[in-house]
Amino acid sequence: MAGLPAFADVVAAAARLGPHIVRTPVVRSAAFDARVGREVFFKCENLQTGGAFKYRGALNVLLQLDPVRTPLVITHSSGNHGNALALAARSRGMRAIVVIPRDSARSKIAAIEAAGARIELCEPGLPAREKRLAEILAAEPAELVHPFDDARIIAGQGTAALELLAEIPGVALLTTPVGGGGLIGGCALAAKALVPGIRVVGAEPAAADDAYQSFRSGERRAVNAPQTIADGLRGSIGALNFELLRCYVDDVVTVSEAQIVDAMRVILEDLKLLIEPSSAVPVAAVLAGRLGSPGERIGIVLSGGNVDLGLCPFLRGETLTR
Repeated sequence: MAGLPAFADVVAAAARLGPHIVRTPVVRSAAFDARVGREVFFKCENLQTGGAFKYRGALNVLLQLDPVRTPLVITHSSGNHGNALALAARSRGMRAIVVIPRDSARSKIAAIEAAGARIELCEPGLPAREKRLAEILAAEPAELVHPFDDARIIAGQGTAALELLAEIPGVALLTTPVGGGGLIGGCALAAKALVPGIRVVGAEPAAADDAYQSFRSGERRAVNAPQTIADGLRGSIGALNFELLRCYVDDVVTVSEAQIVDAMRVILEDLKLLIEPSSAVPVAAVLAGRLGSPGERIGIVLSGGNVDLGLCPFLRGETLTR
């Protein structure tokens, strides 16, 4: 499919981004390893600029644009990409507009505002986001920086896997969350080039399982208005990323809402890290015994840490049963 990134694009993105991003730590917990009977290495993108992996892709795009010729950029986002683009635009002396659903996490909306972007609220759901974005673009010429279906974005996200696998030898399985697919697409592309025998598995909420359905059917499918605590994974997989999924990803698994919340709690207990629900999805899959074999070395990309504490069930003493 035309427009797909190549491994060389990931390598070029890594060189381009190197001086500007955080090379996030890879951490391990003996307590977590004991829980799952595997050696698990966590790539902590929750500690990236903006609190999520999204800064990699956004900055990779903007570093290839001339701020004089392209003073205004625009995107739609559930939160993290919008924040990343706002921060990247500010660093490049550019302005940013972010279309974001009204039901997005308050912490994410506040972060985008603090980074200086103009926020345009819309109704929940990808169609509403795209409609509002098109309306703005018709009135204000701007460079569209798509949140996930852009080869430059995908290449930037893939640098997270490049760093993880360069630092930790012998990883047999790599897993990331799947929403629009930029992270799993870029990481799978990079991982298979670096370690041809590695298995790459995406993890998704059962309540928003479009990638799971798409992977198994061989056709890109969408889930209408998915209701999941993992707000960053409510979007459907993009066309480019679906092709990368088909080429480089070995499986997609799903987890329940209760498993997602429990995984957040376990990461806080074992690693002393607070991660957002979307980030906890692959952790939940490992905790459920869905990924890897006993004794295997697993890499997990912790995608972000932008969470509304007031909405976190285990911090409020609540229990999800579904």
